[in-house]
Amino acid sequence: MTMTDCTTRIHIPERLFAPAETERFEGTCELPVLKAGPDLYSFAEPLAWAVDVTNTGDAILVSGTVEGQAATACGRCLADAAFDLMGEVEGYFVIGTEDQPSDLDEDEFDVLPDDRTIDLLPLIQAALLLELPLLPLCQDDCQGLCPTCGQNLNEGPCGCAPADAGEEPAPQGPFAKLADLKLD
Repeated sequence: MTMTDCTTRIHIPERLFAPAETERFEGTCELPVLKAGPDLYSFAEPLAWAVDVTNTGDAILVSGTVEGQAATACGRCLADAAFDLMGEVEGYFVIGTEDQPSDLDEDEFDVLPDDRTIDLLPLIQAALLLELPLLPLCQDDCQGLCPTCGQNLNEGPCGCAPADAGEEPAPQGPFAKLADLKLD
């Protein structure tokens, strides 16, 4: 087992070029921000990763996990929201450029670089992106913000008059006048 601190680059040792050989690599890496759609996720602590690197005969298979805690703004009330993440890291690196697998699309594998060094950062980022929620919430039953005054409804009701059931609320904002526009 090889330990690596605050880096995502691993050098493939010569012994791993024998078929069926495996070695475990572990380490931590700092990832300040990860962008997922409109959301920015930050990581206060380094992410912990562990991968097994295996020679499959014609390629180097990298498989393992990455874990850490991500923080972002809640999608409904904008309060802080934290998520424990554990993603599956996976990569397939063909040994040599002449033996590219015909059963895989080009986006399913990479070619092992001549310096035999693999940067895990893209694999770590892809693993984390798959684990992030589509809509980050501070809690499952987040009430969000009042559309009239902006009060965080998780902290209690606001002073705005409730809309009558079945009655559409009056349009708000700079384009409210367009609601009265008659189109033929």
